[in-house]
Amino acid sequence: MHSFRRQNSFIQLAGHQGNFRPSESGQILKRFSEVEDACLRRLMGDCLRPFVPAYHGVTSRGDELYVKMEDLLSGLEAPVIMDCKMGVRTYLEDELTKARLKPSLRSDLYQKMLKVDPAAPSAEEHAQGGVTKPRYMQWRETMSSTATLGFRIEGITMDSGKILKDFKKTRTKEQIIEALLAFTKRDTAVLSSYEARLGDINAALLNSVFFHTHEVIGTSLLFVHDARGSASVWMIDFGKTIPVPGEGTLRHDVPWQEGNREDGYLIGLAQLRRAVRETLERASQPEPEPESQKLSRTVQETLQRATPEPTPETGPQGPDPHTKEP
Repeated sequence: MHSFRRQNSFIQLAGHQGNFRPSESGQILKRFSEVEDACLRRLMGDCLRPFVPAYHGVTSRGDELYVKMEDLLSGLEAPVIMDCKMGVRTYLEDELTKARLKPSLRSDLYQKMLKVDPAAPSAEEHAQGGVTKPRYMQWRETMSSTATLGFRIEGITMDSGKILKDFKKTRTKEQIIEALLAFTKRDTAVLSSYEARLGDINAALLNSVFFHTHEVIGTSLLFVHDARGSASVWMIDFGKTIPVPGEGTLRHDVPWQEGNREDGYLIGLAQLRRAVRETLERASQPEPEPESQKLSRTVQETLQRATPEPTPETGPQGPDPHTKEP
């Protein structure tokens, strides 16, 4: 039951409850995707293998096919989880092209937009009660740090099991650092482990044949630490990661312009590494005193300065009215 609760927290955080099923023996089942299955197969022979869930083939449950992969929470005690969506965009160029070919107004996307920012739809979109998918996809990226930093926080699950997903307007590095401080509870050992792991991932990416020959879209870096101090980062979610056509390669560190297929993954990773490093530096300093406590301490110091030091004659309560001056 404990293992199922851990898996369920991860599944809820991933936001695709219908795509996962708990399994056994340290594994988890994810609804079959030909794209993701092909990616995991290739990754098992790539230098990125230590940084992705181990792939255990395809299995079925009833009429459904599932990819069987490593449960990254197996064996952890009260794990804390953060999902960071990587890259300067989270939609494929092909998705944008197809949506433009058949533009249709989507009331569901309009409602999602309204929920985040009531002022976001134009007057025409308000009147129509709908937005097109290309419009929504591009607007969604500009609302978060995807557009400003090349990654965004999708959600955090705390050790209590509480799931935090209100990061749609988290755009600045300062907001990211505040979230990281809360996520790690200022634990410098955990932050140091994360910083080192991100450095290892960066080095592997630069040498990875898979990485340079794929458009890496919609993937996440999954941060996990637990009550015993174990901490790691994993690359997950390859359902939109497709090979570059022909013999092409991507740099991953240049801005996206429609048609160049660049995803900005290394741009986001560099910013994320910098944010973790700055969070570690801040966590290493004494925690700032809350303003209320600071005010209380200031008042106490003021009162102490205003109270005269006791003397044999005055005592702690001031001069004795019955003591005559000599």
